[in-house]
Amino acid sequence: MSINQHIDHTLLNAAATKKDIKVLCDEAKEYRLHAVCVNSYYVPLSKHFLTMTNIKVCATVGFPLGAMSTKAKVCEAKKAVEDGANEIDMVINVGMLKSKNYVAVYKDICDVKLAIGSTPLKVILEISELSKNEIIKACQICIDAKADYIKTSTGFSKSGATLTAIKMIKKTVKDKVKIKASGGIKDYETALKYIEVGADRIGTSSGAQIASESLLIEAS
Repeated sequence: MSINQHIDHTLLNAAATKKDIKVLCDEAKEYRLHAVCVNSYYVPLSKHFLTMTNIKVCATVGFPLGAMSTKAKVCEAKKAVEDGANEIDMVINVGMLKSKNYVAVYKDICDVKLAIGSTPLKVILEISELSKNEIIKACQICIDAKADYIKTSTGFSKSGATLTAIKMIKKTVKDKVKIKASGGIKDYETALKYIEVGADRIGTSSGAQIASESLLIEAS
């Protein structure tokens, strides 16, 4: 299958330079990937490099810890959209979830979604920090808060996506929310397995490599 339109080509390194962002966008254009995913500061630059293309710009919010105030997340999300972001990936307040303060988690997501309107919102759970029951509860909160996607991981914690977690999330959300698998996905075969078990989108810094492998397989 053609995997290119499932890929969010990602660069979230704190030391990323203007040149690095250009390379990211050039690779996205070369392989016709779905989106680039960048820290919110780089939204205007990414939009500039992707002028006259259909490639989306996805901005992270509250990244990577998610432990800032809801007001700060709302402000960052609104600014990113004003700067041209087509999608927002926000990190939940993991500590509030583990404290069972579900109202705070719901409000955090809901306020960001209300602030960005029809712009798709992906909510990052950071599954490596959560138990099975906490993942399920987070999924239920995301549905109630009208999130568009549930995303597994930031890529900055102990580990990233797992096939087991994707299956569990899919069983919980069914078709109410889409799923983005992110963290540790570096080759075509692995990316394909995630899509086969329920992921709608793949977040990866290896987007160009995966797309290149896909082309070779399709040509063989």
